[in-house]
This record gives sequence, structure tokens and C-alpha cells, in this order.
Amino acid sequence: MSTAQTKTYDSYHFGSPSGVTDRQLKQLIRFFNLPKDSINSALGGRTSITVVRLEDIGSVVIKYYRRGGAIRYLIKQRYIKCGKTRCQIEYELLQKVRSFGINAPEPIAFAYRGRLLYQCWLVTREIKHHQTLAQLSCLNEEQARMVMKEVIKQVSTLIKNKILHVDLHPGNVIVDNQNQVYLLDFDKGSIFHGGKNALRRRYLRRWHRAIQKHGLPEMLSEINDFNYL
Repeated sequence: MSTAQTKTYDSYHFGSPSGVTDRQLKQLIRFFNLPKDSINSALGGRTSITVVRLEDIGSVVIKYYRRGGAIRYLIKQRYIKCGKTRCQIEYELLQKVRSFGINAPEPIAFAYRGRLLYQCWLVTREIKHHQTLAQLSCLNEEQARMVMKEVIKQVSTLIKNKILHVDLHPGNVIVDNQNQVYLLDFDKGSIFHGGKNALRRRYLRRWHRAIQKHGLPEMLSEINDFNYL
């Protein structure tokens, strides 16, 4: 797992592999100020992203961090800086889970602006031609059943390595046109300090709660265990 090289460019603080150039950083700053696409997920959540083409890298996804809860009505996109920024934590966790063999988006860079209060962004390589597992299960139940074994394998690897994904549900699992499975949105994720059985139960509760709440096909509830042994 490579360590991000940090750099300040035009009041933006970047972390990225050493290969990201000043020209690419300048491009990213311009992209940060483009209108955002608010994506409605199959589970009713909203994520603000922009898909752009970055010179010499290709299509990337820029994620804009937004607050939840009542405080979002006062401060939508700013956070109090205390230690590492939210984008850096997710960037580093993506690197870590990928080193364990988890299919997750490749992190390209993170960036933030501000000192006490900051805005932040995460840049990952785009995964093309995909749909969420929630969408797939509604459109093609047979295909969804085919990929469930890989979903179980991926989550079992998280459990084995004691990685907590705080919002794991079928809307944060995507499947590309080659039936490759990817886990998304590791924001607020962390190393889990409890036992593996406790982590497994937590994943199962969140998974089943999402299926019931949003009326997703019952076949997604057939997971009775994430076997990490």
C-alpha cells in the first residue's frame, strides 16, 4: 500500500501518488467547481458526484462530501478539522481494502480546502457499465443470484480483516457488465475493534434492514451468513 504524497496547490491540499502532475491538479480544481450530479440510489440515499476525464488517467469520479442530519441545513459541505480529513481517511481505507483483495474503486487523489472548517473531495477511477445489486435484483433475479457468491466472498474478506463498512447494503454493491462485483462508499469506515462474530452480525443486520425497508426482492435476504472461516 503506497503512501500518498501531499501537496498544496492554489489553496487546495492534495494527497495522491507522486505521479499526479500540477496540470492534473489544476484540472481537478476546475472540476471541483462544476455542477454536481445528485444520484438517487435504489435505497433512497443521495450522493453528489461528477464524472470527468482527467488528463493521462481517463474517466474518474469526484465525490463531494455532504453532511447528514439536521446540521446539514446549516453547514452542507464543511467539516471541523481535527486530525485527518474525512477524504483522506476514506482514501487510505480504500487502499487498505484493495490490498486485502477487495474489489473497491481505485483511489486517485483526495483534496481539501480550509483550515478549521474545510471542504473535501475524493477522486477514484470510474467503474464503467455498472448497476447496483439492488437495481440488478429487480431487473434480472437470475443474474443477481449468480453474483451473490462473490458478494459473500468480498464481505467475508472484510470480516476476516476486521474492516467495518458502516453502510453495507445492496445499493452500495455494484456489478459491471462482466459480472465483477465492487463494494462502494467506505466513508466513515474503520478498523473494527470487536470480535469477528460481532462484525458479521452487524453486517447481516444492516443488510437485512435495508432489504426490508426498501422492499427489495426476497432473494437478497437469502444470505444467512457471511462466512469468514
